[in-house]
Amino acid sequence: MSENAAPRRSTGFILACLGIGLAAGLLSGLFGVGGGTVIVPMLVLLLGFEQKRAAGTSLAAIVPTATVGVISYAVHGSVAWIPALILALGAVFGAQIGTWLLARLPQNVIRWGFVAFLLIVIVMLFVVVPSRDAELPLTWFTALGLVGLGVFTGIMAGLLGVGGGVIVVPALMFLFGTSDLIAKGTSLLMMIPTAVSGTIGNARRGNVDLLAAALIGGAACTTTALGAWFATLLDPAVSNILFAAFMIFIAVQMALRALRARRGK
Repeated sequence: MSENAAPRRSTGFILACLGIGLAAGLLSGLFGVGGGTVIVPMLVLLLGFEQKRAAGTSLAAIVPTATVGVISYAVHGSVAWIPALILALGAVFGAQIGTWLLARLPQNVIRWGFVAFLLIVIVMLFVVVPSRDAELPLTWFTALGLVGLGVFTGIMAGLLGVGGGVIVVPALMFLFGTSDLIAKGTSLLMMIPTAVSGTIGNARRGNVDLLAAALIGGAACTTTALGAWFATLLDPAVSNILFAAFMIFIAVQMALRALRARRGK
């Protein structure tokens, strides 16, 4: 199958897309992530998508998913609007740096570095449990910190194609002392302009399967609010444990890619 070839449309294709969307939406709402860490590998493994087309399709599906997630968290007052926009501006700039570095740094070194970063975050999730009442006050100091976090998130997105949630959510909790709910709601809002920008670029290059994106995004919208509701019911310590399990899944996935790439040399 060529890089831009679309998989054969069938009932199985439609059902697979809907199933992927339902799972991605639940995780998106529960953890404040875009769901790309589920969508991309499932499109590759179940439907035979090429990696670039899977990433582009995932990014397009994240737009409606994150939008529903933001609305769900906003109902509970758990979105820091201006900090999210600052993060998004930094991420858009950082993504340009990330794509520039992508052509100059060994991909496996980057992958192992990210695995190490995830392991540190996982440990922190068991050490620090943020207060559910903690907010994100905006000062010149925190604004500069948010710009830096946004740039770093964008760089990692450009290098690895990961969504910002796995970086932004723990960073807001541990570095800025934000509650887990505000961290998740703010993370989802930050993703929307970034995902829209990336989708436009991917669509121009033919790296988006519009039907798959519509099916996945539509299905995800039906479970994102459910995931966000579950998040409000969970004790912060339990939420941290579940998020740590999700991060372990991502770290293992990244490590396996690094090992496969090393064996392929």
